[in-house]
Amino acid sequence: MPARVHALLVVRPEGRTPAAQHLQRTLAALAAQTRPVDALTIVLCGADAALTQLAAASGAEGVITAPAGTPFAVATALATPRLTGDAVWLLAQDTAPDPDALVRLAGALELSPSLVVAAPKLIAWDDRDEILSLGVSMNRYGGAVELAAGELDQGQRDGDADVLGADVRGMLVRRDAWLQLGGLDPALGGADEGLDLGVRARLAGHLVSLVPTARVAVAGDGVAAMARGRRRARRRAFATRTAQLHRRLVYAPAPTVLLHWLSFLPLALWRTILHLVTKVPYRVLPEWGATLLVMARPAAVARARRRIRTSRVVGWSRLAPLRVTRAEMRLRFEGDVADPEAPVRSELRFFVGGGAWTVLGTLAVSAALFFPLLAWPVLGGGALAPLRANVTQLWQDAAWGARPLGLDAIGPADPFSSLVALIGTLSPGEPSRAFVVLWVLALPLAVLGGWFAATRVTESSLLRIVGGLAWALAPTFLAAIVEGRPAGVLVHLLLPWLFYAASVAHRSWAPAGAASVLLVGVLACAPSLAPAVVVLWSAALVVVALVAARGIARVVWLLVPSAVIFAPLVWTRLRAGDPWALLADPGVPYRGAEATADPLGRALLAAGFPTSDPGGWVSLTGGSVWWVGLLVAPLAVLAVLAVLTPRWITASGLILITATGLATAFAAVGVALSFDHSVAVPLWPGAGLSLAWIGLVGGALVALDAGVPARVAVLRPLGALVALVALAVSVAPALTAQVATEASGRSTLVNGPVSTLPAFVAAEGRGSLNLGTIVLDPRADGLRVDVVWGGSATLSGQSSLQATRTSPTPEDLELADLAADLVTPSSDDVVSRLAAHGIAFVLLESAPAGEDDVIRGTRLGAATSLDQRDSLDPVGETSRGDLWRVNAEVTPRPELDAHRLGLQRVVAAGSLGVLLVALLLAVPTAASRRTARRTPRIVGPSSGGSR
Repeated sequence: MPARVHALLVVRPEGRTPAAQHLQRTLAALAAQTRPVDALTIVLCGADAALTQLAAASGAEGVITAPAGTPFAVATALATPRLTGDAVWLLAQDTAPDPDALVRLAGALELSPSLVVAAPKLIAWDDRDEILSLGVSMNRYGGAVELAAGELDQGQRDGDADVLGADVRGMLVRRDAWLQLGGLDPALGGADEGLDLGVRARLAGHLVSLVPTARVAVAGDGVAAMARGRRRARRRAFATRTAQLHRRLVYAPAPTVLLHWLSFLPLALWRTILHLVTKVPYRVLPEWGATLLVMARPAAVARARRRIRTSRVVGWSRLAPLRVTRAEMRLRFEGDVADPEAPVRSELRFFVGGGAWTVLGTLAVSAALFFPLLAWPVLGGGALAPLRANVTQLWQDAAWGARPLGLDAIGPADPFSSLVALIGTLSPGEPSRAFVVLWVLALPLAVLGGWFAATRVTESSLLRIVGGLAWALAPTFLAAIVEGRPAGVLVHLLLPWLFYAASVAHRSWAPAGAASVLLVGVLACAPSLAPAVVVLWSAALVVVALVAARGIARVVWLLVPSAVIFAPLVWTRLRAGDPWALLADPGVPYRGAEATADPLGRALLAAGFPTSDPGGWVSLTGGSVWWVGLLVAPLAVLAVLAVLTPRWITASGLILITATGLATAFAAVGVALSFDHSVAVPLWPGAGLSLAWIGLVGGALVALDAGVPARVAVLRPLGALVALVALAVSVAPALTAQVATEASGRSTLVNGPVSTLPAFVAAEGRGSLNLGTIVLDPRADGLRVDVVWGGSATLSGQSSLQATRTSPTPEDLELADLAADLVTPSSDDVVSRLAAHGIAFVLLESAPAGEDDVIRGTRLGAATSLDQRDSLDPVGETSRGDLWRVNAEVTPRPELDAHRLGLQRVVAAGSLGVLLVALLLAVPTAASRRTARRTPRIVGPSSGGSR
C-alpha cells in the first residue's frame, strides 16, 4: 500500500447547485475515510467567500487560487509541484467517496508495481444504485466509449478490472507515473482526460485497473465533469469532439498526421450531414468549432506527441485488445435503443382502413371527370400558361437574374417559379404535361392529403375517410381547379401535409424539417398566408414553451427556410418601398369571379366559397342561389360543437386555425396588389379559405369522434354522411364543370396554347432565352407593350416584381419610348435600338372581339408604320397577330456581370443550403421512427390524457 496519499481537490463553481454544498459533503467524505489522506491540496477556481471559508477550515496543507475558467487539467498542474508521498488522488468538489474508497484504491496499487492507475466506480450523487461510469475505452475511430454508464448497480460489473482508461474523477495515480506522464493534457478541453492518461500509461508499460468496490458519488457539475443537461449539450458536444480530434492527431503515426489534419474540414462537412440526418442539429456548430480549434493548435499536438514519445516503451498494438470492436459497438447500440415498453402509436391502417381504396376510387372519378384533359399537351385558361421546353430553362426562370419578362429587368425570382420548375422536372420531356397530369390527379391527391391530416385528429378509419373526402370537396379547391389557378390548387394540396407535419414538429426534428420545407411551398403559392402563418406559429411557440419546452428550437426552425428563401424578394421589396406587394399572388395575374367585398361576398366567404358563383350554381341555374351556403352548415355546426367535447383543447386550436384563415380571406377580398397591364387584379381569397377549411374539417372530425357517446354510436356515420352529402351537393356543378364545358362554358380550362407567341418565334426561341419579342397591343387604355424572352411567356417566368409595379421603372420608360417610336412613322433608328437590346421580333397582337373603330384604326396605323421600316422583315399574319423580324444584327441579351453573377450564386447557395439542411432533417431514420412509435399519432389531449 502506498505510504502516503496526496489528494488534489479542484473546486470551481459550476451548475445550478451551489458548489459549497457539494464541497461540504466531499470534505466530510474525505474526513470519514478509514484510510485518511496524508495531505490535501485544494485549488479554488474563481471561488466565492463560502468556498474560501470551507477550504480554510478543511485542514488542507495548501489552498491555491486560480481564475474562474481554469480547467481541471490546468488546476492539477498548478498543484503538482506541491505533491508529496507516493500517490495522487484526483478529486473535484462534487466527488464524495465512500468511507472505504481510498483503502480499496490504495490496496489495488499495492498488488502490482506495474499498476499505476486505479479507478473507482462512479455512482450517482443522489441514487447510489445507478452507475455513472466504470471504465472507458475507444472505438476504431478514437471515440470514447463508456463501458458501463446508466446501468443499475447489481454487482454485475464488479469483476471488471483491466481497462484502457476511466473517468478521471476519483482516480488514484502513482506519483512517479504522474510526473513521468506529465499529468493531464490541458488541450483535451475537459473531456477524455482519464482515457488519455490511461492510454499514455499503457504505452509506458504500466497497467490501469478498475476497483469496482471503491465507490465515489458524483453530482456531475464539478470542474472535472462534462456539462450536464440539454442546455449544455453544445458545450458537451464541443468538448467531446475537441478531445477526439486532438487525440486523433496525437495518436496518429507521424507520416499520417498531416493527412489527418487535411481531412478535418471534409470530415466536418460529412459529419454535419450526419448530424442533420440523425436529428441532432445542435452538434453542427460544436463540430465546426472543435475542428477549427484543433486545426489551429499544432503546438498543443506537438507537446502531447512529445510526452508520449518520451515515455512510450511498448507499441500501439498492445492497446488493440482493449478497444471496443465494431461487433461490440453494434450490440451496445441495439441494447441501448431497445424499447422494453410496447409502442404507444397505433397502426396507420391506410390499406385495411379503406384509405387506399378511397384514393383509388377518387382517382377513377377524377379520370372520368377530366378525361378530355389527358389528350391535351398543355393546359391553358385562367391563370395557367405553358412551361419552358426543357428543364434547364425551367430552372433558369427560377434563378435570380434577368427576368423572362420585361426589357432589362434583373432581380429575384418568385419562389413559386421554383415550385413550378420542380413540378415540370417530373416530366422532363414535356414539362407542360406535368400540369395536365396534376389536374387529373388533383382530386385523389387531395383525398390522400386530407386522409393523412385526419390521422392527427382521429383514430377512426371511417372519420379519416370522411376527412379526406371533405378536403377534396372544399369549394375553394374546386373553384381553383375550374378557374385554372395553379397556385390555388397547389396550396390546397400542400396544406394538409403541412398540418400533418407541423402539428407534431415539437416532438422530433424529422417532422420539423418536413414541415419547414412544406411551409416554403405553401408560402410560395400563397404569400398572402404569411400573416396567418406568423400568428399560428407564435401561438404554437407559446404553447410549446409552456408544455414541451424541449421542442422550442424545432418550432423556431419552421420559419427559417422560408425566411432565407424569401429574403432576396423581401430585400428587393423593402428597397423599393413597397412591402405590401410581398403578399401578391404569384403566377399569371388573373381576374376571375372572386367574391366581392360587399356583404353578399363576405357571406359567401364565411360559407367557404371564394367566388361570386358559389359551387358553380349561378352558371348552372342563372337564378338566386342563397341556399348553397347553407349546405356547408352541417360541417360548420359540427366544428363549433367540438369545443363541447372532452377534446375541447384540440378543438379550440382547430377553431383558431379556422378563424385565422377566415380573417385572411376577409382581409384579402377586394384588395388588389397585382396588375394585368392597367387592370387591377384582386388577391385570391381562396388561400385563406383553404387554411380555414383545415380547422373546419378537423373540428368536425373531433366532434364526431369524441362527441358521440357509445350508446348512440350510429349517429357518427349518420352525421358524417349528412355533412358529406350536403357538401357534395354544394359543389356538384363545379365538380362536373369540365364534363359539361362545351355545352355550358362553366370551366375556363382549354387545350393549350403551346406558346403565347407565334410558332415561328417559338421555334426560334426554343433553344435560348436571350432573344426577345416585343409585343404591342393597342387598347382603349393605351398601347400595351411587353417583352417576352425565349419562345413563350411561361408560368415559371412570371414575376410579382413586374406584376405589382405601381410606378414606372427606368426600364418601363425606355420600353415605352421604344414602343411609341415603333408605331410612329417619323421615328428613326428604333429598330437598331431593339437589336441592341436583344429583341429579334415585333408582334402586333390580333384585335380582340368587339374592338371599336378607333382602336382598330390605331392598330392599322401601327401595322402600317411597322411595314414601312426597312429594318423589319414582315413574317406575315399568324394566329397571334402580325409578326415582323428584325433584319439587323441582333445583340443577344447580355450575360450577368461579375457582381450580379456572384450575387446569383450567393442567393442560390443560400436557398439550396437551407433547403438541404431541412431535407436532411426531414429524412426519417431508424431512431426517428422509434421515437415516433413512442408517441401517439393524434395530437392534443385525448380522454384526459396528454398527447
